[in-house]
Amino acid sequence: MRGFARISAAVPECAVADFQANRQHHLNLWRQAHEAGAAVVVFPELGLCGYSVRDLFLDGQLRRKVDRSLAWLAEQGRDLAPLALVGLPVAVAPGLYNCAAALQGGRVLGVVPKAYLPTYREFEEARWFRPGAEVPAGSTCTVAGQTVPFGTDLLFDGPDGLTVGVEICEDYWVQVPPSALQVGAGATVICNLSASNFTVGKAELRRLLARAASDRGKCAYVYVAAGPGESSTDLAFDADAFICENGSVLAESTRFARHDQLISVDVDLERLIRERLSTGSFGDCARANPRPFRRVPFTAKAPPAPLRREVSAHPFLPSDPATLATRCWEIFEIQSNALATRMAAIGAPKLVLGVSGGLDSTHAALVAAQALDLRGQPRSDLVCVTMPGLGTTAGTRSNAEVLSEALGATFMEIGVSDASRHILQAVGHPAAVGADSVDALVDRLRADPALGDITLENVQARLRTLLLMTVANQRHGLVVGTGDLSEKALGWATYAGDHIAMYDVNAGVPKTLIRFVIRWVANERAATWTGDVAALRETLFAILDTPISPELLPASEDGAIAQLTEATIGPYELHDFFLYHLVREGARPGRILDLARHAFPRERYDNETLRRWLRVFVKRFFTQQFKRSCTADAPKVGTVALSPRGDWRMPSDARPAAWLAAVDRWQEEEAPAP
Repeated sequence: MRGFARISAAVPECAVADFQANRQHHLNLWRQAHEAGAAVVVFPELGLCGYSVRDLFLDGQLRRKVDRSLAWLAEQGRDLAPLALVGLPVAVAPGLYNCAAALQGGRVLGVVPKAYLPTYREFEEARWFRPGAEVPAGSTCTVAGQTVPFGTDLLFDGPDGLTVGVEICEDYWVQVPPSALQVGAGATVICNLSASNFTVGKAELRRLLARAASDRGKCAYVYVAAGPGESSTDLAFDADAFICENGSVLAESTRFARHDQLISVDVDLERLIRERLSTGSFGDCARANPRPFRRVPFTAKAPPAPLRREVSAHPFLPSDPATLATRCWEIFEIQSNALATRMAAIGAPKLVLGVSGGLDSTHAALVAAQALDLRGQPRSDLVCVTMPGLGTTAGTRSNAEVLSEALGATFMEIGVSDASRHILQAVGHPAAVGADSVDALVDRLRADPALGDITLENVQARLRTLLLMTVANQRHGLVVGTGDLSEKALGWATYAGDHIAMYDVNAGVPKTLIRFVIRWVANERAATWTGDVAALRETLFAILDTPISPELLPASEDGAIAQLTEATIGPYELHDFFLYHLVREGARPGRILDLARHAFPRERYDNETLRRWLRVFVKRFFTQQFKRSCTADAPKVGTVALSPRGDWRMPSDARPAAWLAAVDRWQEEEAPAP
């Protein structure tokens, strides 16, 4: 798939000072990486001889055998596609260096020495090696009969944003690792050849350092430790290898396995480059810490299908249940504390909220109740107003009332049907002309559904907002908005209707996550509250089972909901997927569809369905920006936000034609932006 590079980490079985066995294990894994479609394969530190040969590093026979093994490996791997990074000792006047050699096409492309040598606790590398940090820029060395670039000033340039930097073991344990300068010069993949004996707890620390380096460096970080067979005279080795990207671990080896291992994963180069472009401080730091590098080219191709990495169908939802629970707690605390802070700035306002019995208003009601608790105000200061209209069903109406009572809120019911009828008559709407009652209007709409147009729908939404603002004025209150992040993205709100509030608590939470926060409150937080907890939990679960609907058109005579939101605008799980990858990752339309195809099974959405709903999303996202441009204050919750004062600044006049055309061209050749 375009925009990705397949990277492999190889952990060969080691035979200390058995050069023929070591090079054969390396070649076998290199071939496996080639068959897997990898662009780069990384081996352990000093793998051609073994890290634990100790004083034998100084032996001339060992150095000759290692050099011949490197030449043999380069020749045997002449037709293998991946760039291979192999560990070995290299003698260069005035001493011996612990190095990584880059091999491709039968040649050694360059040699990178270890910059910093550990000489503490069990380590004594300065006994044999010199630090690579002392090597002058522009140096060369002779290995395998070739004179090649040598030094810590090398970067290996592949196509389409794949630039490889190399550091060796201790280099990433120091406070300013070589990779910090390499990423500033453009390296998108950092490869660490390590031996790293294992001690208790060290695996977690390795991952902490690599995740931090990949997050700060907006890069991928490949770590490979020595495998089985290293000497156990004084140390133990655990065959640990893993690949991180932008702060997350993507793939890991089986630690302590006593056989060759290869792990491969597709690194998202487009995402990394986007992260660097959008994080201005990354470029500032790179300019403040410049270092010249020699660029050594190598060849690589985009990885073959299928994509070898997990793509979550629900990127806003952590897959781990414990992490998801923590996220729900954090979100709920952000929302309720932000609202409490706004209340403190005003004084002690009541909170006025329109409750419909749906997901969003339920979520907002829970947040409002918690905010009142934080402020030490009674729950009766939460004024829940249900405003049944032409499409309100008995189920949602009942849920709204039971929810309000279970929270200890003040409950009000103010219908908008008759007022809507009068306004529609005043403007001469055909559904209302001559309809002398709400029942007559409903009967007419059931007989001719085409009369239920946007005018009829929006008059109800605007009347509800008018009522909420009036109640807030009357009771010295603050109107709490309920619209969520997904609705903000799609513009699924009535301008000057539910689009307007005095504070929007849900604006940073996508629809797919709203459900989980409500469920978390029902299962975790509600138990700590006073009142009828059992009734509250029962109602929350009933609301979670209710279909999403604006309920603006009359239900059928048997009470069935007439409007199902997702049947009109598309599944929210798809729109949240599109939103995440467009705004958070800056992905082009074809790439979004590629990722969606990988994430969702074909039985759920075929290609044409994905294309159809992405067209809807793109068109609405562009054309509805005018609603976001004047939206109310709201707390940022996650990494995707659409506040015009913070994360997302977009002209309301931007045209979506180019994006829509790209959707139509999906699966044709489309080169990524440089």
